[in-house]
Amino acid sequence: MSAPGGSAQPLSQKALRLLVADLAGKIDRLEHEVEQLRLANSNLRLENQALKDEIARLKHLPPRPPFNPSGMEKATQPRPAGPGRRPGRGAKRDRVTREVTIPVEAPPGSRFKGYKTVVHRDLVLVAEVVRYKRERWVTPEGQTLIAPLPIGITGGFGPNVRRFCLALHTQGQVTTERLTDLLNGIGLAISKREVVRLLTSDLELFEQEDRAILQAGLVSSPYLTVDDTGARHARRPAVTTQIGGERFCVFRTSRSKSRLNFLTLLRGGCEDYVANEAALDYLRRQPVEAAVIARLSQLQDQVFSSQMEWWQHLLRCSINIFDRPLLRLLDEAATWGALRHHGLMANTVVVSDDAGQFRVAQHALCWIHAERHLQKLMPASPKQANAVELVREAIWCFYRGLKLWKQSPSPGGERAFRRQFDKIFGLRTGYQELDELLARLARRKGELLRVLERPEIPLHTNASENDLRAWVIKRKISGGTMSA
Repeated sequence: MSAPGGSAQPLSQKALRLLVADLAGKIDRLEHEVEQLRLANSNLRLENQALKDEIARLKHLPPRPPFNPSGMEKATQPRPAGPGRRPGRGAKRDRVTREVTIPVEAPPGSRFKGYKTVVHRDLVLVAEVVRYKRERWVTPEGQTLIAPLPIGITGGFGPNVRRFCLALHTQGQVTTERLTDLLNGIGLAISKREVVRLLTSDLELFEQEDRAILQAGLVSSPYLTVDDTGARHARRPAVTTQIGGERFCVFRTSRSKSRLNFLTLLRGGCEDYVANEAALDYLRRQPVEAAVIARLSQLQDQVFSSQMEWWQHLLRCSINIFDRPLLRLLDEAATWGALRHHGLMANTVVVSDDAGQFRVAQHALCWIHAERHLQKLMPASPKQANAVELVREAIWCFYRGLKLWKQSPSPGGERAFRRQFDKIFGLRTGYQELDELLARLARRKGELLRVLERPEIPLHTNASENDLRAWVIKRKISGGTMSA
């Protein structure tokens, strides 16, 4: 090796040792500086996020999550087998509503060779204005008889106009001004005041339909995916909870996001409280004194029509209803007893994002939210970053296997998945935060692997988050809702 500075004279052995030692010292100093910069960068990111959260708090908005959406679900989608393009989303849903045969003038002696088919898709929006001529008769007694209108016809606009307005305004986020212009452009003469009236008044039939949908979904659906989001209602902070399944979805806005509120929503509109064996089993899993449970066991299978009647019976049993934590647990137990009394949630799995209020019945944990905790880690060295990346790849591979097994469950595969789960989440990398996260997820093994017992349940709550997006847009643009 030549001497530094461009000299062609070779270095001695002693000079080489000094040069290598000097370079090694510089590398150590640079690595130390890089690690310090990583720590400073992490601290700046935390400080920046704290400032954003403070700005959001001052604007009465929820804080923005400090991490990006997980790409695990999209990255683990099975690739289509075989060459060629997949059919479009609407290819299997096309239904021919009208068939037209187009003739052609052919010279004599021609042979008919069938048809060349072309499918044409179009959309027809037509305003239908119907004049009902109701017969009027006068009886010999002088009484006037008028023919009744068909069922569903009230006021000057039919039910389909109201459905159209509600769907576009609620789900499509279309403002009343644009909705009025759209309806008038189609040919339906309507004012903005009438559009507002259709959106906010005489909604009893829709409320009954909504309650019936929730009741049918709770009875028939094998699982529920749930989520909630902050919402403004009537100028006050509130919470909108989504409850959905494979074929239904409902929303409920309330002032609380407690477990008692969630259990109340699951009752499907009922207001009774029941002290049965299901309620006692619920209390036995809670930090409640045995003496209190023994007093409640005297009320076996009693139904209380209201909360006040339930509290009065608690007083008769010498239970302190002014102990708020105890009263909350007792209300939760009686509400759960009412659910089981009405035949609800017998074998239903609740899939959630690990929010505490949703941990009822058979609970399953969303894999997307579980994996998202890895994004919150802020490694301070390349070794820690590599450890996080290796663990993430292992979890993604395991998740891909779960998705494939879920499509065609095979007996005997559950044991292999459980062994692989223990192997992944039992790793110890030396990165303390990562090891603590893996240990915490390992303790939730039963909820993460609930799909092995019930293959029909989903692995994530993406559907609930997508459904709640309309409420988030309403909160950001319109500042919330006012009418019920």
